[in-house]
Amino acid sequence: MSQKQINRYVVIQKSLEGAISVKEAATALNLSNRQVIRLRKGVKENGPAALIHKNQGRRPAHAITDSLKKRIVDLKMSDKYRNANFKHFQELLERNESITVSYSLLHRVLTEANIQSPKKRRRFKPHRRRTRKPQEGLLIQMDASPFEWFGDRKKYALHGAIDDATGKIMGLYMTKNECLQGYFETTRQVLFNYGIPVSIYSDRHAIFISTKAGKLTIEEQLEGKVCHDTQFGRAMKELGVTIIQARSPQAKGRIERLWETLQSRLPVEFQIAGISDLDRANEFLKEYITEFNRLFAVEPDKAQSAFRPLDNIDIDAVLCVKQKRKVDAGGVFSFYGKHFKVITEENQPPIPTSTQITVCINSISGVRVEYNNRFYEAIPFIKPKKGVPQRELKPRTYTAPSDTHYYKYGHVHFPRLTFEESDQEILEMLQEIFLGKYKKFALNK
Repeated sequence: MSQKQINRYVVIQKSLEGAISVKEAATALNLSNRQVIRLRKGVKENGPAALIHKNQGRRPAHAITDSLKKRIVDLKMSDKYRNANFKHFQELLERNESITVSYSLLHRVLTEANIQSPKKRRRFKPHRRRTRKPQEGLLIQMDASPFEWFGDRKKYALHGAIDDATGKIMGLYMTKNECLQGYFETTRQVLFNYGIPVSIYSDRHAIFISTKAGKLTIEEQLEGKVCHDTQFGRAMKELGVTIIQARSPQAKGRIERLWETLQSRLPVEFQIAGISDLDRANEFLKEYITEFNRLFAVEPDKAQSAFRPLDNIDIDAVLCVKQKRKVDAGGVFSFYGKHFKVITEENQPPIPTSTQITVCINSISGVRVEYNNRFYEAIPFIKPKKGVPQRELKPRTYTAPSDTHYYKYGHVHFPRLTFEESDQEILEMLQEIFLGKYKKFALNK
């Protein structure tokens, strides 16, 4: 018996002898009167053995076996799950290995095996949390994260968008570098899957805001100079979306914490799925968004969504690069060193000569032309080279110099110049000037 059980037996025995009352025994043992009465009856019938729990020394029915513990440890030490944190490993065990265990049990098993979670725990820093937006679609945080997603020491940029109210991932797209194409594709996922948000919260990258923004002097503003929108800013303005620039990473902490979570989980998911290239990764991310949102998304304060419907908006005409050009008499224009020809269909009016048009280009629709709110297809065009008239080739004539030419044999006809005569007086003067007291030594030589 343990010391606690011995102390309990002494008090119960005094109660049976009448030394103390049931109420006093209950107060001494910190038990209820009913529990003391039950213990008195047990001790009276079976002696001290009644104070020993019937399950003492028996294995709990819900305890996992040693073989299952060993399998969990072996799986965690394998290359497949080595880099997964404990919470992610628990989810992977249930999904891939059909092993369902609680997080506390898993943590105890791995800790007893001297296995530490690869995810570092930062020291808690108290800070004021910003209240989430009440409705889904009021604010979308957007950013990109360069990271070694495939574990091959090559960094790729993962572009993402997360809803501030629910914590849902609205879109993910991976490219080699942070670029306009990545943000356009992420925005495309948001628009098609949910609709048009009210505002986007981003950093001050040159993709979102011009580098000249806020740098115009008062004199330049009075002269009428303006800072033009970026291509992404122009697209959001056409959709009626407000772009809000954050002044620090902490201001958009929700998406920064998303990168921390994805950097811990996605490399493991890519390794399990055998993914090591961008195309397969982007296809995988479309399905992974649903699984991530199921685990981490929360309900907003207001059920009504703030997303606006697209209403037959041509997304390809908005999420594209637009620049101004002029067409020539043949409907041909130049764009980045290449020529394109405008194709006019039967139901479209022709574009006048030397008219300014808007060239729209993206990765899906290719190159199109916008004129008077109408879109025209454009195809590559190779201008014919101008014909150059061939000149009549005249036979070459060679002129040989005569033998009396100076550079041939003519030098024999001219007297040779000699400089054998010298002026002794001039030489002595020069020696006097430059040699001075060393004159006698110079003359003797």
